Amino acid sequence: MADIEPTGTHAGGGIGGGQGSDRPSGMLMAAVYVFAGLASAGMLAVALTQRGGGESTLIVASIGMLGLVFVACTSPLAMMLSARREDSYSERRMVDELVQTRRAIESMREEAALSDDARRAINRRRERELLRRAIEEDIAAQEWEAAMLLCGELSDRFGYRQDAEEARARIESARYEYVMQSVNAATSRVDQMIIQRRWDEAWAEARRIGRLYRELPRAAALERRVDQAREMYKADLERRFLTSAREDRVDDAMSLLKELDAYLSEGEAAPYREVARGVIGKARNNLGAQFKLAVKDRQWSEAHDIGQRILREFPNSRMADEVRQLIDAVRERATGTAAAGHPLG
Repeated sequence: MADIEPTGTHAGGGIGGGQGSDRPSGMLMAAVYVFAGLASAGMLAVALTQRGGGESTLIVASIGMLGLVFVACTSPLAMMLSARREDSYSERRMVDELVQTRRAIESMREEAALSDDARRAINRRRERELLRRAIEEDIAAQEWEAAMLLCGELSDRFGYRQDAEEARARIESARYEYVMQSVNAATSRVDQMIIQRRWDEAWAEARRIGRLYRELPRAAALERRVDQAREMYKADLERRFLTSAREDRVDDAMSLLKELDAYLSEGEAAPYREVARGVIGKARNNLGAQFKLAVKDRQWSEAHDIGQRILREFPNSRMADEVRQLIDAVRERATGTAAAGHPLG
C-alpha cells in the first residue's frame, strides 16, 4: 500500500475528478452513435420514398446505407471502448479510496505513537469545549458536585484557570438560586401546616430542609419556627380557657380544655386542675339539668341526645347512673314506640 498514489490522469483528482471526465465521455459517444444511426436511417427512408429521383436519390440512399453499415459494424467496438473507460474509472476510484484509507491509518499510527501529554496538547482545545459543554449540562441537571469536579479538571489538567473560575461562579449562582427557591417553597409548606396545626408534619418537613441545607441559617431555623408557633398557640389556648372559665362560659371552657389537654404535660397541667374541676363540675351539672328539663317537657329527642352526651363525657358520675336508668325509655319515646305502664308513662 505504500506505493499506491493517485493516478493524476483525470481532472480534479480523486473520485470527483474521475466522475467529472470519464462518464460524460462514454455518454457522449453513445449519443453520437445514436444520432448517426438515426441520420443514416432517415436518409435511406427519404431516398426510398422518392421514386424516379435520379442520380441524387441514389447517392442519398447509398450514403444512408453506408451510415447504417458503419454504425452496425463499429458500435460493438465503441461499446468495448466505453466499458474499458468505465473499468478505468472504477480502478482509479478504488485507488483513491485505498490512498485515503492508507492516509487515515498512518494518521492513527502517528497519533498512537504520541505520548499522553502530546496528545493532550494536540486535542486540548477540543477537550476544553467538551468539558465546558459537560459543565453546562451538569448545571442544567442541577448536578452541582459533578460540575465542580469538571471545573477542577478544566483548571488542573488543562490549565484553563480563568474558564474554570467563570464556570464555578455560574455553578454557585445557579445552586444558590435553586436552594433559595427550595427553602422558600419549604417555608410556605411549613407555614401552611402550622396554620392547620399539623405539628408533627411541620417538624418533619423542617428537619428535612435543615439537613439538606444546613449551611443556610434560614433553613436551620425552620424547626425553631415550628416550636415557637406551637408554644404561641398553646399560650393562646390557656388564655382563652381561663377567660371562658372566669366568665362562666362552660361550653367554651370545656371545648378549650379538651384541646388544651393535648398540649400540656403532667407538670404543665397541674396549675389548671382546680379550674378544670370547677369547669367540669359545672358542665356536668348543666347537662344534668338540661336532661331533666327535656324529660319533664317531654322533649324526647333532645333528652336522648343530652343523655348520650352525659354517658360519653362523664361515664363514672352519679348523673350517668341516673341517665342509664332512664335512657331506654327516653329512646323509645323518641322513636314513638313507648309501652304502657313505663316509668316515664
